[in-house]
Amino acid sequence: MSISSRRRFLTHSGLGLGSLAMHYLASRAEAAGPLAAKKPLLPASAKNVIFLFMHGGPSHLETFDPKPALNELHGKLVPASFGHVQLQFSRFNESPVLGSKRTFQKYGQSGTVVSDLFPNVAKHVDKLAVIRSMYHDGFTHTAALNWLNNGWPRLGRPSLGSWITYGLGSESDSLPAFVVMLEGGIKCGPVAYGNGFLPAVYQGTSLRTGGSPILNLKRAEGVSEQQQREWLDTLRWYNEKHKETRADDSSLDARISAYELAFKMQMAAPELADLSKESAATRALYGLDDARTRSFGTRCLMARRLVERGVRFVQVWSGSTTGDQDWDGHKQCDENHVRMAGKTDKGVAGLLEDLASRGLLDSTLVVWGGEFGRTPTSDGGMNGGGDSLGRDHNPYGFTIWMAGGGVKGGKVIGRTDEIGLRAIEDPVHVHDLHASLLMLMGIDHTKLTYPFQGRDFRLTDVHGKTDLVAKLRA
Repeated sequence: MSISSRRRFLTHSGLGLGSLAMHYLASRAEAAGPLAAKKPLLPASAKNVIFLFMHGGPSHLETFDPKPALNELHGKLVPASFGHVQLQFSRFNESPVLGSKRTFQKYGQSGTVVSDLFPNVAKHVDKLAVIRSMYHDGFTHTAALNWLNNGWPRLGRPSLGSWITYGLGSESDSLPAFVVMLEGGIKCGPVAYGNGFLPAVYQGTSLRTGGSPILNLKRAEGVSEQQQREWLDTLRWYNEKHKETRADDSSLDARISAYELAFKMQMAAPELADLSKESAATRALYGLDDARTRSFGTRCLMARRLVERGVRFVQVWSGSTTGDQDWDGHKQCDENHVRMAGKTDKGVAGLLEDLASRGLLDSTLVVWGGEFGRTPTSDGGMNGGGDSLGRDHNPYGFTIWMAGGGVKGGKVIGRTDEIGLRAIEDPVHVHDLHASLLMLMGIDHTKLTYPFQGRDFRLTDVHGKTDLVAKLRA
């Protein structure tokens, strides 16, 4: 009898001996698997990340970076002293300044200024570190989305979530390490949460909030748990033998891990997605009782449940490529932002409050932002879809904020110029942001590398400073 025949006989015999042996081998393989939790090499103040991504590019000028000069200059051309920048559609020096309709107010003990778009988030400003001086040079959506999510403007690089799970693994053995919850399509496609050249096991897993959380997860009708376990044990053995002669094929490791994880998720995922056990107060906190806020609020509540269960990196997206359903305010920017903020304000605030009340905010880093900001000038109609009340893309100065995970809130870091065009004080490049995120997680961005095409690559390429961390923690 061949080795494979003997193994199949033992595995499927009524004696159970093969099944016990395979369970032991599988447990040993999983314990040392690529997603096993790793101890951070630096002092870490955060264990998990929830990245709230505002797809399309929210205007800092309507949200967290008030510029009175815009209303003073409304309808006029930008003064020559501001120079020139390259934009995607509009011509900067030929487009009139566009004032803002929003009102801003100081909130909290810190007196941090927030616009009237976020009345609920404004109640939590003392938890927020608002960074008004973000910048990069990607003025198209694809390049900018790649910058923020992959640390590089072109395709092919691993995403931030993939790098973090590669560096730290996962504290959950029954859920994916890196989970993405989308509202719809992304302008740059799935590369925003892809593994790039990292082994395939580190890619993001898309989780749905309605119906079955993960497609094709349910066990086939008529198949018992024991039968499925035996089939998977046999399949693992064949895959391991197949892998012995294909050491460089990471998809095999990913496939083996995926089968095992899927088996465990058949129990864990339905329980995760069952929000009926959440109290009425919690559901109301996230806005689940309002049709307008329910979708994003549900994803935020799921994000809390995921980090509770040890998932390392969760990304919650607001905005879809379908119709005018993202933050890309080329046309009627103010109207666009009233709609999008109305969908998300409640869920974001609910997440911050819920994490804090459960003691999870101390170890969970929450990040809010999009791929860029918007221009201080009118978009006009040059792209065929904009209008005089819209704003073009602005990667030269924009805002994100962070909370939790060792970040001391109630502060504003950096500044843009008088019209919000460029970051001019304490500028933070995307490389610096990523280096700082990794450091908060206990990872030295210069040491987290992966060999590819003859050299060691890292998320921050050959750049990245961590000066921001001291400001965030002070």
